[in-house]
Amino acid sequence: MAEVVVRNNHDNTERRVALLRAISRIGGSEDHDIYVSGAPSDLANIVKSGDGFTLSALDGPVLVNGKKEWQKALSPGDRISIGKHEIEFRLEAAADAEAPAAAAPVTMSREQEIALKAYASLNDFSARLLRNFDLREVLSSVMDTVVELCSADKGFVVLFEDGQPKVEVARNIRHENITDAVSQLSDSVIAKVVKSRSPLLVADALNNDEFKASQSVVNLKLSSVMCVPLTELGEMFGLLYVGSNRVLHQFDSHALNLLTVFASQASLLIQNAQRFRSLEAEREALKTALEQQRFGSIIGTCEAMQDVFRKIRKVAPTDISVLITGETGTGKELIAREIHQRSDRKDGPFVVINCGAIPENLLESELFGHVRGAFTGAVATKPGKFQLAHKGTLFLDEIGELPLQLQVKLLRALQEKMVTKVGDTKAELVDIRVVAATNKDLDVEMKKGQFREDLFYRLNVVHIDLPPLRERGDDILAVARFFLSKYTKEYESKLKGFTPQAVIAMRKYRWPGNIRQLENRIKKGVIMAERAHLAPEDLDIKPEDMDPILPLNEAAEAFKQRYINEVLLRNGGNRTKTARDLGVDPRTVFRHLEKMDDEEQPSEV
Repeated sequence: MAEVVVRNNHDNTERRVALLRAISRIGGSEDHDIYVSGAPSDLANIVKSGDGFTLSALDGPVLVNGKKEWQKALSPGDRISIGKHEIEFRLEAAADAEAPAAAAPVTMSREQEIALKAYASLNDFSARLLRNFDLREVLSSVMDTVVELCSADKGFVVLFEDGQPKVEVARNIRHENITDAVSQLSDSVIAKVVKSRSPLLVADALNNDEFKASQSVVNLKLSSVMCVPLTELGEMFGLLYVGSNRVLHQFDSHALNLLTVFASQASLLIQNAQRFRSLEAEREALKTALEQQRFGSIIGTCEAMQDVFRKIRKVAPTDISVLITGETGTGKELIAREIHQRSDRKDGPFVVINCGAIPENLLESELFGHVRGAFTGAVATKPGKFQLAHKGTLFLDEIGELPLQLQVKLLRALQEKMVTKVGDTKAELVDIRVVAATNKDLDVEMKKGQFREDLFYRLNVVHIDLPPLRERGDDILAVARFFLSKYTKEYESKLKGFTPQAVIAMRKYRWPGNIRQLENRIKKGVIMAERAHLAPEDLDIKPEDMDPILPLNEAAEAFKQRYINEVLLRNGGNRTKTARDLGVDPRTVFRHLEKMDDEEQPSEV
């Protein structure tokens, strides 16, 4: 007689439990056969099969001899670790071993033995398939187990597709696929189960009054067959079908009951695998959709971005200068790189200089280079960005920060395509394409005398204006998913996505730092998050940070005021033309301007 010794390694106590039942349950409740304090409920079972004992995990893999196991044939001395407890399996029980109350006799009937074998098979089957989401493998495993359990010649998994039965897997007793599967099935048997939605047992099909006239039964020389429905929430989505062409009465009511119970468990596992397949298909569809949303390294589907992409396609093959404008963080450098990559200069260098990040006294040297001794610290001759960009593209970022005296030299270099190093007298020919970018309004800067009009027109041959992230609609979600996928892979995170609240928060937040800010927030969230989905707080978005929801009339009025301002700006402040374009009385525009003037006046103290 076998037993287990349950040891508490914390207080060095132990007790023995004899394994008298066919199935001994291990768990954290005192009504379990093997009680382990602090263990999960229904942790595992020890199943007696013949002269052997098998451990079957229920809630998750169990540590046996230091190794995680779902299913393990036990040998004397095997040790099962559960927290501070340890269970040692022994083949011979001591005289003082505890016996579970009302222990069942070991002697079992044939039906009990079949039931126990089925339970063990079901346990093993479930444990293996809970870790497997490949639908084809799940179905094959289902069928192999069923054929073996029922001692059948062959078995089939039939699933419904658009209401019609379709053989998904057909296996024989040697675990081989049956190639001519459809011809091996009895149409009349399947039709009967589909109609009745109930399990069916036919012990002698050729002499059965209902089926002996069936052409499929006669052609197959079918002797015994069982067929049971696969259901979910009361809806039938398939069938399990097993048959024998050799033995009459191969199956009985006990076998049908077992197959029915097995089908219930198989239904859950098949549905899980189908859902996983569906999720995988959705993931691939999302991946394809994301690829379709991409323009090189840029993601965007809104109309404003599509207009940007159209301009890039047209200007990239040329050598004309491009001015990119947009708020900080909108991706101006990405646009410049995309222009370069789509141009004939793509094999040449792409050189970046940030005109606002270099001290004014060093900027000329950075742009045009210097010779040795040109100034203190010039210990060697050094080429500038113009020379480094020869045969390629020079990206002048933050061009609005360029000092006026250098604007003159830059204009001359662009016109003559010649540059002279600081401290040198010899000009050098450069072959470059210039792309500039700024977050400033250069029209305003020109009016203030801070930016040269002739340089502006030299750079602004084609103007590309990038919309802020808050105005790009659903693009924000596509960009967010891209960054989430990027950083979960980079940091090997198990994050699955965003909570619904995070999606709403991202839509409503103004994103003053635009894409750069979004990327940094998601990167930080991936590193710091302790949940499966990123929430608003993981993205540092607080309720007060989001745009308030205005009553409809207030929102309409706010839009009206902004739109009048935009049209006035486009018309250079011409009120009459603005009124004509808007289709309103000029007094409407005048009242709007008077209201703005009143709001700008300081209140009296």
